[in-house]
Amino acid sequence: MCRIAGIISENLSEQERAARLQLMCNALHKGGPDGAGYQTFPSLGMSFGHRRLSLIDLSENGKQPMPYQDHLWITFNGEIYNYRELKADLIGKGYIFANQTDTEVILAGYQAYGTSFFKSLKGMFAFALLDQNKQQTFLVRDELGIKPLYYYSKNQELYFASEVKAFTAFNKDWEMNEDWPIYFLSFGFIPTPFTTLKDVFSLAKGTILTWDHQTQSHSITQFAADYPNTIETSNALITTKKLLDTAVKRHLIADAPIGVFLSGGIDSSLLSIIANEQHQQSINTVSINFNEPEFSEQAYQDIVSKQINSKHLSYTVTAEDFEQNIQQIFEDMDQPSNDGINSWFVNKVAKDNGLKAVLSGIGADEIFGGYPSFKRHQLIKNIKKTPRFILRLAKYLPSDKLKRISFLAYSNPIGEYLFLRGFFTPNTVSKLLGVPENKVVRLLSSYPSPKEVAQLSAEDRISWFEMNVYMQNQLLKDTDYMSMAHGVEVRVPFLDQDVVAGALALPTQKRFSAQPKSLLINAYKDLLPEAIWNRPKKGFTFPFQNWFKSYQPMLKAAHYQNNSEALSLLNKFKNNQLHWSKLFAVYQVFYRVKP
Repeated sequence: MCRIAGIISENLSEQERAARLQLMCNALHKGGPDGAGYQTFPSLGMSFGHRRLSLIDLSENGKQPMPYQDHLWITFNGEIYNYRELKADLIGKGYIFANQTDTEVILAGYQAYGTSFFKSLKGMFAFALLDQNKQQTFLVRDELGIKPLYYYSKNQELYFASEVKAFTAFNKDWEMNEDWPIYFLSFGFIPTPFTTLKDVFSLAKGTILTWDHQTQSHSITQFAADYPNTIETSNALITTKKLLDTAVKRHLIADAPIGVFLSGGIDSSLLSIIANEQHQQSINTVSINFNEPEFSEQAYQDIVSKQINSKHLSYTVTAEDFEQNIQQIFEDMDQPSNDGINSWFVNKVAKDNGLKAVLSGIGADEIFGGYPSFKRHQLIKNIKKTPRFILRLAKYLPSDKLKRISFLAYSNPIGEYLFLRGFFTPNTVSKLLGVPENKVVRLLSSYPSPKEVAQLSAEDRISWFEMNVYMQNQLLKDTDYMSMAHGVEVRVPFLDQDVVAGALALPTQKRFSAQPKSLLINAYKDLLPEAIWNRPKKGFTFPFQNWFKSYQPMLKAAHYQNNSEALSLLNKFKNNQLHWSKLFAVYQVFYRVKP
């Protein structure tokens, strides 16, 4: 797990490229605290950069950028969990390896099979691979979009990096994307492919950006598998358990200390129990708790940690901790976010206790129906029968939840997601930003939506929204930069390619039922304590509604530029009539993020 960056530009001298690249990598140093590496290719006008967080083959043999057979180079961020099996196949074909890393396996695999080899990689990854013989460079991102990769391509130049902040590291005057506040206030995050910066985009998951050095141009193609066909299976429980057991075993591969985030819910408890069975030594579990009893899950954490006799690390986060660290948390945010603070703290605890990699339960709710949204597909279907002109009028209703009905007037399926999880409706966004309401509606209603969404219905459709919009743009993005801010790698076994493919191939009635995540629960009922699964769902949340009441910068009217709508929201928050996350979003737009 590392941070990567690169520049392709014949408009710059070698010294200019080197200077810019160093600034980019310096901005990414927290995510790669174990070393830095640079490689320049003068004839191609290109330079690769790398910041290393070493987890497999901790020796200098793992240093990057890494060469292979004199004509291949790579700068790689991620982990390939099936690299040993792939390596064995390549050795059988006569390929020779100089180290024990998964990185070299990518290079040898490409040499053997070309870009089709990328489909064989099971893990999380974002990398740039140069083939000097073909005069091509490939930017590649894993099919679940776990690891980020951002790029800028204009004027026959290509810049890429693991975080958006790398682009402003060498150009502090980079022009802002004028539409990012619209997306942010509507979604609660900036959805892919957009960023705060103009013409800096997120590479789509499961795609390859191919740069042709002869024409100084690029193309983007998809390499990941399409949405799988539904198959009938009578042993869904056995299959699911086998796939998840194998995934957790893969994700435990490391030459550095590893643990599991244990919140006390079904997903983290399950991972802790499986990891304990798969790991030869006592597993490390990491938990966060609070003095406010209604938010603490300590009793459930203790049940699991005692059952598996883990090395349990627990820390109580207080309002004082929040106040002391919020400024640093803002600095570690790569993009504006209404989430991620909890991830920052739990990764800090892991780091402070010597862990370099931790397993997380992200993905289980989205794949196996754990959210309340999965019960609302029929509600959406019924409401959408209402004439659109009436749905549009819902924006005038007093309740924020009722206002979101107006999103269902969109012909674009993204309107359904915004009905479920949207923040502010276009009329409110218009007042906050001083932009025409029809512009907000146009941007949202034209947001790209793949054709496969139209073919889905019921829970499968909700699952697509949760995986490809919410999880992709909120959970995975925030987890990545908040964990790397502490030099910790977060691994997500529920997003193992085989687990996801196996789950999505199941018929709807096999994957979902009246009880959330029943497939997972029944598959592990002999191991998972009933006290964990037989209780109402409770998300991993902090007491932010109370803590932000004492965070003075967010409460200062002067920070909202005399905007009447923003000041109205501020007053609503002070009077307990507004959720903290909504004012937090407005505060970031008006005060925290500056052009």
